[in-house]
Amino acid sequence: MTHSATPAGPNAPAAPAPSAPDGKAAARRPVSALLDMRNLSLLGVLAVLVAVGGVTRPDEFLATSNLQLVLTQASVIGVVTVGMTFVITGGGIDLSVGAIVALASVWATTVATQEFGFAGILFTAVAVGVGCGLVNGLLVAYGGMVPFIATLAMFASARGLALQLTDGRTQIVTVDAVLDLGVPDAYVLGVPPLVLVFAAVTLVGWLLFNRTTFGRRTVAVGGNAEAARLAGIDVRRQRLLLYLLSGLCCGIAAFLLIVLAGSGQNTNGNLYELDAIAAAIIGGTLLSGGRGTIAGSVLGVLIFTTITNIFALNNLESAVQQIAKGAIIVAAVLVQRRALRDG
Repeated sequence: MTHSATPAGPNAPAAPAPSAPDGKAAARRPVSALLDMRNLSLLGVLAVLVAVGGVTRPDEFLATSNLQLVLTQASVIGVVTVGMTFVITGGGIDLSVGAIVALASVWATTVATQEFGFAGILFTAVAVGVGCGLVNGLLVAYGGMVPFIATLAMFASARGLALQLTDGRTQIVTVDAVLDLGVPDAYVLGVPPLVLVFAAVTLVGWLLFNRTTFGRRTVAVGGNAEAARLAGIDVRRQRLLLYLLSGLCCGIAAFLLIVLAGSGQNTNGNLYELDAIAAAIIGGTLLSGGRGTIAGSVLGVLIFTTITNIFALNNLESAVQQIAKGAIIVAAVLVQRRALRDG
């Protein structure tokens, strides 16, 4: 015997609410909010530093020429930091970036290279950087070497080769087209060309990180390489590309340094690896991989460069400056650990 369905009464249980249309987007909101808050905090720190510089040395620090100098100095290490952010987010590390910058700068300023003019210097700097990145990527991705060991070996090799090429001498650039990029007449609306290159690299890096499959794969590989492999991502190829990208950024930075210094030296890029890693960490990039932010890394670079400038204007010892940087790094790591524990 069949019974007709009874219409739902006023006391009938309500139907379950529809699920969120995009669960992944909802899951990403806390992380996105955390990064936004961190970037706002970094902007606050930068504003405080600017205020300190304006109070302690108002005439020198706030001068247009000094602000241009700060941005120009930030441009070289900033380009390196963009590449480092990708590598760390992907679960790796690159201790060779400073040595690669040195090698690329001296190789691009040899007498034989300078005979090819502007194009020869630029091409050589970029080619050397990409070549070193290729070696790092092959050792890590396909050779199975630990990134720390592979890039440490590249650090020693590149420094040694740079010293051998120069024989300890400074190589002066004689190509006017390169030197002219560093003079005030080449500024665009008061902005040095090096800063424009840094801005372009940052924009491309941000788009690549946040708006492409490459960026999503980088985060996936850094977060859980095995899960990324099971999801169909070629983990080894992705790691190789990350080190190629880091090498490319080192080559660009080497060219900017050549323009800034007007020479190539085997001591170029000294401690760049530490500055780039530190800037990325305080910007919100996890040292263990799986999360990073280009905007935060750039703010980290600006903070460190501003600190250096303030210390120099106030004639403070470089040792105190290094202690201050170390304290900032420790504080940033502690904040990261607490955020991960609370999250």
